[in-house]
Amino acid sequence: MKIRFLLSLLSCLFIGQAIAQEKIDPEDAVTTQHQAVFNGQNVSYSATIGHQPVWDKDGNIIAGLNYTYYEKNGVKDKAHRPLLISFNGGPGSGSLWMEIGYTGPVLLNLDDEGQVIQPYGIHDNSYSVLDVADIVYICPVNTGFSRAIKVNKEAKESTETPSQGASRGSRQNSSSKSSSTFFGVNEDIDYISDWVKNFINRHNRWESPKFIIGESYGTTRASGLTYSLQQKHWIYVNGVILLSPTELGIDSRSINRRALTQPYMTATSWYHKALNADLQNKDLDDILPEVEKFTVDEYIPALAWGGALPEARRKEIAAKVARYSGISQQEVLNHNLIIPTRFYWKEVLRSRDLHIGRLDSRYTGRDIQTSGENPDYSAEFSTWNRAFSTAYNWYVINKLNYKTDVEYLIFGNVSPWNRDNDHTGEDLGRALSQNPDLKVLVQSGYYDGGCDYFNAKYNVWQIDRGGKFQDRFIFKGYRSGHMIYVRKDDLKQGNEDIRQFILSQIPKDWKAIKY
Repeated sequence: MKIRFLLSLLSCLFIGQAIAQEKIDPEDAVTTQHQAVFNGQNVSYSATIGHQPVWDKDGNIIAGLNYTYYEKNGVKDKAHRPLLISFNGGPGSGSLWMEIGYTGPVLLNLDDEGQVIQPYGIHDNSYSVLDVADIVYICPVNTGFSRAIKVNKEAKESTETPSQGASRGSRQNSSSKSSSTFFGVNEDIDYISDWVKNFINRHNRWESPKFIIGESYGTTRASGLTYSLQQKHWIYVNGVILLSPTELGIDSRSINRRALTQPYMTATSWYHKALNADLQNKDLDDILPEVEKFTVDEYIPALAWGGALPEARRKEIAAKVARYSGISQQEVLNHNLIIPTRFYWKEVLRSRDLHIGRLDSRYTGRDIQTSGENPDYSAEFSTWNRAFSTAYNWYVINKLNYKTDVEYLIFGNVSPWNRDNDHTGEDLGRALSQNPDLKVLVQSGYYDGGCDYFNAKYNVWQIDRGGKFQDRFIFKGYRSGHMIYVRKDDLKQGNEDIRQFILSQIPKDWKAIKY
């Protein structure tokens, strides 16, 4: 049980199970008509769901990417109608989470705090940003309905001369392995960049202001994709939204990374009323700046000393970590001043015979055995999975009229994932440098233990170490977890923050874009 749980922590979202080979039509598309009220506006819109091909350099279709495209009807001036490009993370996660959970025109049935209610289903999302932007949700290969397509090389080679076949042989052999074509930080960015360019061509969106939103590992993809579109296709994005950001290739796995989770632990313990009374009686917004300052000014420097830290100072730091985490001072000392997040999830409510969730620590679960170093399962996922899968499959069939025997993969097999040369954070910095009009909105949940909010702040600081672009980063924190939108108040505020960000980043007519 513990081994399985540890494996599940390899990324901010689970990678999933192996899949069977399934045939898809890479050019299928179904369009339906809908009407709803978004942000007080009555909007008539088209919903198109299907596949668009991925091509290799030899002109072969090597995959069909599943997408859902929501477009407001009757808009003739696309130069002033933004396009929002959306995907989730994993890697290996479908895009249904934000489509029916956050920005899309329909919303999963949950209670106000994100707990599952029955009957499973959907309703109109009055907070959707479809009033200000069209949205395309993209599922990368082996997620959603997207699949790789095996190239029939024998048939192609039979039409070639021996010299032609030999000149392309090595390239064909390498591209025939789907893992080397699709499954890696840079591989993923490369083919999705081409796909997005083709989507813009097909739907005549070259003039439109363009925005990218990614969640979790999708923030890695969004950061790299922004620069790739700029460099490969001369497509300059107006804004990037990073929801629950990952490390973005920035090395914070040392003592910094471990210390930076302290503010998350404070927020979570405050939520569960596990702090001392003097802290518990304060508002969260008043506590977090104090803990952030302690983390940067005292905690990280103390950890840098390692075993050379004087004993008195060690006990002083342990007492503060205990105070801000709700974990006993002795346990802090037992762990050499660093509380592992896995242990924290198990320990902080152990006296109540509960553990807390990883991606949203508001959720609680109960293990078979109270003792142990980490929880047996992830409490929030046992809640989310049962609701999202049922509702989305019903929605696709009954509302979008998309019929297929291909399984929608919430979590697909994308292993092994090549994480070499992940410089996506640096690439986002380069994109900012070369595009004076680009800004970044960061959205983080205070109770996210997988991609915690203070590491997100830290990574932004490292992207712009010279402090030249800090006014082009906007940080918004929410009192929820990884998927901030499952809490109603944050669903509403998060969409409004995106809406205002998009409106503020629509270029003014005839205004020069320059430093």
